[in-house]
Amino acid sequence: MTAVLIVLFALGFLMTIAYRGYSVILFAPVAALGAVLLTDPLLVPPAFSSLFMDRMVGFVKLYFPVFLLGAVFGKVIELSGFSKAIVGAVLRAFGPGRAMPAIVLVGALLTYGGVSLFVVVFAIYPFAAEMFRQSNIPKRLIPGTIALGAFTFTMDALPGSPQIQNIIPTTFFRTTTWAAPWLGIVGALFILTLGLLYLEHRRRQAARAGEGYGEGHTQEPVTTAEAGHLPSPWLAITPLVLVGVLNLWLTGAIPRWYGATHSFVPAGATAPIVTDINKVAAIWAVEGALVVGILTVLVFAFGPVMKGFAEGSRAAVAGALLAAMNTASEYGFGAVIASLPGFLLVADALRTIANPLLNEAVTVTALAGITGSASGGMSIALAAMADQFMQQAAAAGIPNEVLHRVASMASGGMDTLPHNGAVITLLTVTGLTHRQSYGDVFAITLIKTASVFLVIGFYYLTGIY
Repeated sequence: MTAVLIVLFALGFLMTIAYRGYSVILFAPVAALGAVLLTDPLLVPPAFSSLFMDRMVGFVKLYFPVFLLGAVFGKVIELSGFSKAIVGAVLRAFGPGRAMPAIVLVGALLTYGGVSLFVVVFAIYPFAAEMFRQSNIPKRLIPGTIALGAFTFTMDALPGSPQIQNIIPTTFFRTTTWAAPWLGIVGALFILTLGLLYLEHRRRQAARAGEGYGEGHTQEPVTTAEAGHLPSPWLAITPLVLVGVLNLWLTGAIPRWYGATHSFVPAGATAPIVTDINKVAAIWAVEGALVVGILTVLVFAFGPVMKGFAEGSRAAVAGALLAAMNTASEYGFGAVIASLPGFLLVADALRTIANPLLNEAVTVTALAGITGSASGGMSIALAAMADQFMQQAAAAGIPNEVLHRVASMASGGMDTLPHNGAVITLLTVTGLTHRQSYGDVFAITLIKTASVFLVIGFYYLTGIY
């Protein structure tokens, strides 16, 4: 019992620290190593070097270019005036009272097109800030709106989603990303409907209180394009479309070009460097698509962009560094916590739930919450218990496709607690704090978590999947 309390204490400490606005980069190792200290003091140095730092550096190695290119892409979109042009067109099409559904729609299209969740945050924020300002909606509602569009139904509910949370279950259950399409659609409609109703309720609340966009905010987007000389919205949206299309195409093309693995011998070396293409193809695809997106903006709006590029690029690099290090610290924290005896006790206790779908849903979302990572929590849960889930499901006549969809959707449930890397990135990019905006993100989290159990109930009532 003491071992479990140590894990829960570390988790509660980090969530409290994140909510109060302290640096997760500083306190994630404190929380993780504090738990190790209370478990076995001699393990503190090796846990720090071989677990925390190894996982943290591994994340930076893989994903920092994505953060950097995503930040630069978002910045040139701002400076070019493309964000103002698109916002103006959307406001004319949807009306000023429809800023929230418009941002949700854009986020959904990008994530379902395969753009990384972290990149979507950087890309959408300039549009969201401009639309909310023009519609006089409080800026503090932006994170919840982006979270609904990017972190929920297109991430793991809609069939065919190219996000990693929908790909991981295929390796355990021998399914495809299109598994249980009707369950995914039902869950997606539930999340979208309730999420939009909640956000509209919050907007009306603020309007009745006379609260507008607000002043004195940080991380405000800027543009060097003159208001009267904005580009065509069709031209402005071209880089976004290119990023989505190229990302999808490159994801399939890169493995064809390089094969499953690729090796080369550097000059002067004797041993080859071998790259597992399956592990990096999706990352290379996003990076390549973002480079083309940035170059496209420069071709169309070189003059306006270069007027503010020196200062803007410094801000983009600083934002990318902070966001990447925040998330990397979370990965290190999750790795250390997952190695503790208390974590294993929690995982073993979850095995006792008899119903296979409820067992899977509770286990995956609980471990995703503890580790602060949807993909990390699901990977841990399925690596340990996928065979048990399949045996229980087979005995109950439940197809593996249903297990896939439940696991995928559950991973995106309670993962977005205050210490989640994507949440911290979202708040960092928007210049807001947990105290200002996390309540709305948590409301979306509760809706997302409830959708998993709705989908399970729908399956048992109808047998449709």
